[in-house]
Amino acid sequence: MFECIKQSLRVIGKSRLKAFLTVGGIAIGVSSVVIISSIGEMGKSAVDNQLTDMGMDSFVVTGTESNFDGLWEKDLETLKSVPDVRNAMPLINYFTEISSRGENSPAMIWGVNEDADDVIELKTVSGRLINKSDVLSAKKVCVVDEQIAMNRYKRNTIVGKEIGISINGRVENFEVIGVVSNGVNLLQNMFGDLVPSFVYIPYTTLSEETNNRYFTQIAVKLDDGTDSDSAFNALSHAVLCQRDEKTEIRVENLLKQKSQMNKIADITSKALSIVAGISLVVSGLSVMTVMLVSVKERTREIGIKKSIGAKNSDILTEFLTESVLITLIGGVIGLLSGLVFSALAGFITGLPSFMEAEGIIFVLFFVMVIGAVFGAYPAYKASRLSPVEALRSE
Repeated sequence: MFECIKQSLRVIGKSRLKAFLTVGGIAIGVSSVVIISSIGEMGKSAVDNQLTDMGMDSFVVTGTESNFDGLWEKDLETLKSVPDVRNAMPLINYFTEISSRGENSPAMIWGVNEDADDVIELKTVSGRLINKSDVLSAKKVCVVDEQIAMNRYKRNTIVGKEIGISINGRVENFEVIGVVSNGVNLLQNMFGDLVPSFVYIPYTTLSEETNNRYFTQIAVKLDDGTDSDSAFNALSHAVLCQRDEKTEIRVENLLKQKSQMNKIADITSKALSIVAGISLVVSGLSVMTVMLVSVKERTREIGIKKSIGAKNSDILTEFLTESVLITLIGGVIGLLSGLVFSALAGFITGLPSFMEAEGIIFVLFFVMVIGAVFGAYPAYKASRLSPVEALRSE
């Protein structure tokens, strides 16, 4: 077998131009698969991070009955005492318009407390977040997402500026105390004005302005590694045990929703990789073409080998080995170049770029299979040549 490989390498070396073009086609195909797969994985990672930043790795407790009297401080304390709960935070949301520098735009106002950083993982760009003092004194302060700052001021350092928030028909001025980067920024970049801006204010302030003294929701953050199904049951029971039996509490498991969205992203990534893989099949056709030409050019050589005792299986093995080697060399070159480009893309975007060992092995195995499949017919044709007819050829 080793001699067969050496012989195939010598043949490939003699036909450098044909080998170069064929190897190049395979390399481009493999490189495309690796790059697209890596971009898909980076996209999944980006979406996962954005969903986490938006609080999609938590639970949300909401009352659903029309006569529901809201969630109160006692419910918040009860939920915090449930085993495996890391933190819980009151949530009040209010959809309205904000105004600054003569511009109005839709915004989702979130009433939160000092635990917002832990529960929904806000990343501070400048200034600070809502603190306990802001909540206790119901201050008219706000934290805005980075998109608002960039759109209105072309910079993300706007601490001390004021924005107007329309609540119940009145426009109240709120001082900006911080700017954050959250999961909405990516969606806003993708869909523009279809996604509203996010503004965070103390929940006590929003309660006073809207005359609602209770929470509409409570966001619950679990300890890492907690089973979501058992936590779901524990959270439901904890709130219901203090209330009338007719009261209906809905506990939304955002972890499952996040998982479903990640599965969609995973399917999309795999579909893109399959589309890229089609280019490898096209490259396989070029391998078959080159090998058929090689059979024609080496017909006399094949006749000589058969006349001195070479078997059909020897000729078949030689041509198959040559075909597989061509695709394997192209596969290695394409894999290395694809990994380099992926690493460069990861460096530019700041996202992790990697390819697991299983993926590398699969790519190399796949190109070898392509070499064997598309080299099978030329190899078979070469092995079936009659020695007499082969020696007669010029």
